[in-house]
Amino acid sequence: MTLAPERLSDVDYDSRARAAMAAVEATVDRLLEEDVIDIDASRTGGLLELRFPAGGTIVINTQPPLHELWLAAPSGGFHFKAAGGRWIDGRDGGEFFAVLSACASELGGKPLRFEP
Repeated sequence: MTLAPERLSDVDYDSRARAAMAAVEATVDRLLEEDVIDIDASRTGGLLELRFPAGGTIVINTQPPLHELWLAAPSGGFHFKAAGGRWIDGRDGGEFFAVLSACASELGGKPLRFEP
């Protein structure tokens, strides 16, 4: 079952996108504090880069005109739209935090879990 994208106002999009980015940053901070992995995170506006110790980078950025979140990793690029209260990839239906967790686990060489 494919979820239909939600129609968001610019304010709703901004709020949800900020919340998603903040959740990613909070998880990176927690992983560092718990000495799980040292991911170097840097954010400039709506762009968040996650650099992994063994090499490789994940880039997450907001796309306000499209009301999307984009994720780029060595394994591919993904475009997420709000649907059913989550961020869902328009191509394969993957959920943002599940896709991010899989990409981060691949680059980190261990299971890493990101959640909203």
